[in-house]
Amino acid sequence: MEDLRNRVAFVTGGASGIGLAIARAFLQEGMRVALADRDVPELDRQVTGLGDAALAVPLDVTDRGAWVAAKGTVERAFGPVDVLVNNAGIGPDGRPLADMAPGSFDRLVGIKLTGTFNGVHTFAGGMRDRGSGWIVNTASMAGLTASARLGAYTAAMFGVVGMSEVLAAELAPHGVGVSVLCPGLVETRLRATTLAAGNDVIDGPAGAARRGIPASVVGDLVVAGIRAGRRHIVTHGEYRSRVAERMATVVAAFDDVPHRSQDGRPEQRVPEPPTEPAG
Repeated sequence: MEDLRNRVAFVTGGASGIGLAIARAFLQEGMRVALADRDVPELDRQVTGLGDAALAVPLDVTDRGAWVAAKGTVERAFGPVDVLVNNAGIGPDGRPLADMAPGSFDRLVGIKLTGTFNGVHTFAGGMRDRGSGWIVNTASMAGLTASARLGAYTAAMFGVVGMSEVLAAELAPHGVGVSVLCPGLVETRLRATTLAAGNDVIDGPAGAARRGIPASVVGDLVVAGIRAGRRHIVTHGEYRSRVAERMATVVAAFDDVPHRSQDGRPEQRVPEPPTEPAG
């Protein structure tokens, strides 16, 4: 999707951080943007300064009835949605999975993973019927690599990556593109939004935290990723080796496992003959 001017976007988690940065980048491209968030006072404050092409839409992404109402609001104001950004989410609580409260697990997965599905359920069918559109699902670098004390967060993010890849395969024949955004550390209000959603946050050791990149950088990368038709949009090149190491470990698990026939017995595979040199 190279031409974004006059397109309509719907961005969740739009009151701050990555969502707000993506919305601003879209507005700079001449799009009309509905920014959705459960923090209505902050959402209204931010949208007030964005001009007539921006619309504030109150939304709790876990509330499917609210999604129906939000769809009606944006369509009455701007028309059908061309670009959906499922960005809303909360952060990890820092506990080992064995010690995590079930309610905290359910809340994180419900907002990030099920909330993303709710957006897809609301808007993807219309894009498919019109034969055009783009969906960006925000995951995390934690959707490509696994680290201790990020259990529910990693589970949700791996889920968003997998959901996005399935969605891409299903919608590509209908002219609809899908990207999954996997950022590293970014300057956001994730801690505050996590606490506001009702989950605790355990701080790491003093001095362990490092500053993230500006969210505006991510907004620009999303615009570029949509234009280039990227399936995966990443923000931090230094994670390449960690992702490659994980992928290599998965592939290596196949090294001594034979191909199987339908009855489960190993197949005898005949090596291909060497290619004759040309000449």
